[in-house]
Amino acid sequence: MHELIKNSATEIRNKLINKELKPTELVEISLDRIKEVDPIINAMPTICPERAMEHARKIESTNISEKPYLHGIPLSIKDLVEVEGVRTTWGSPLFKDHIPTKSDILVQRLESNGGIVVGKSNTPEFGAGANTFNEVFGASVSPWNTKKTVGGSSGGAASSLVSGEVWLASGSDTGGSLRIPGSFCSVVGFRPSPGTVPTGPGNSPFDSLSVSGPMARNVEDTALMLNAMTGYYEFDPFSKKQTPDYLNAVNESKIPKKVAYSFDLGGEPLDPRVRDSLEKSLKVFESMGSELIEDCIDLSDAHHIIRVLRSLKFAAQAERLTNHRNELKPEIIWNIEAGLKLTGEEIAKAELLRAKLFNNTAEFFNKYDLLVCPTVMVPPFDVEIRYLDEVEGVKFDDYITWLYYTHSITLTSSPCVSLPASFTEDGLPIGIQFITECNNEYDLLSYSQSFEENNTNAIQTPIDPRN
Repeated sequence: MHELIKNSATEIRNKLINKELKPTELVEISLDRIKEVDPIINAMPTICPERAMEHARKIESTNISEKPYLHGIPLSIKDLVEVEGVRTTWGSPLFKDHIPTKSDILVQRLESNGGIVVGKSNTPEFGAGANTFNEVFGASVSPWNTKKTVGGSSGGAASSLVSGEVWLASGSDTGGSLRIPGSFCSVVGFRPSPGTVPTGPGNSPFDSLSVSGPMARNVEDTALMLNAMTGYYEFDPFSKKQTPDYLNAVNESKIPKKVAYSFDLGGEPLDPRVRDSLEKSLKVFESMGSELIEDCIDLSDAHHIIRVLRSLKFAAQAERLTNHRNELKPEIIWNIEAGLKLTGEEIAKAELLRAKLFNNTAEFFNKYDLLVCPTVMVPPFDVEIRYLDEVEGVKFDDYITWLYYTHSITLTSSPCVSLPASFTEDGLPIGIQFITECNNEYDLLSYSQSFEENNTNAIQTPIDPRN
């Protein structure tokens, strides 16, 4: 492992600013690391070395006073997002040979801000599911234990970070796709409020369930990347014309005064190892002087709401079901069919219940600075298991129920983050989830930085893959 791989993205940026490094050197280091470890972990099956090097040389030739924000830091883009001239498959055989002619706004913004795309990170088919495997590239595995899953759907992104292939990674999140891989890989997975990171143009501009966000090895790097992803975009109705400098939140980190915590979000199953991890994390808050109160948002309707609204999203893919049923994985078929069976009454009821949940969440954060809970019910499991159908003796009816700790929070539109918390006795990562009120990414990053600085139960990354 090259020594520079061990540096944070912020440290790398400082070296670039001080002319101690060139972007072309970083691209070479990143590509060498991908060749070294990706045959083992399968995090980034598509790379674009010529394109990356061309971009690096362009940044090098730019006057130092005009250098873009990231100054030439290599990063990965999730394979649900189009990159001009680079194979983009959505993890589906239907698009296994697709080469976009234009980059998504997310890629345009990151590249204009000095991020260098070196490759596409692996994802489940169409991002459905929290175990990263597909029929195009196969499964991604955890650098912590190559028999375990990295989670999903931003699993390749998280694995590319923890193994040191790149310094930053983009991801997206509907039911936990940034946070679950963050927990399973011991990196930061940050889900912003809708519109903080703009998307579009698209056929569902008012969708507030799915968002894009940053992944990084620490909180400061997460803030750095979030700065490079934000900004107004006229094709996103939730887009914001002004956002703060999120690095200030990290540099001026503060301790939350009143912290609500919940082990089970209202009675959901939880692996004892995750409970133990949360107990350790709560002691971190105690050492910081925060007041801890066991309390939770009323999420009793969350299971019903997410099933309806998630299925409604998938109903838009009805054409794929009609024309390509045999090429879709069973979980996607189930989602689409469930969406097509919905009635207007069911959709209206789900929307009303979500409105009630949003209002209850706003009232909750009038009392507390922060809500703390598990990110996932369990530590990483064997990669051969498609999804969990049972936890602690509780059997599930479908493949999304085990994602409850993340998809229930999605419904609130609150920014939330999974932070590295601790490890099991056999060395598997466990994350902790922080939530603040809607559009308060600034305080969320500030509280996260304070926790990270005081938490001694996590291990520094990157690492070499382990059997």
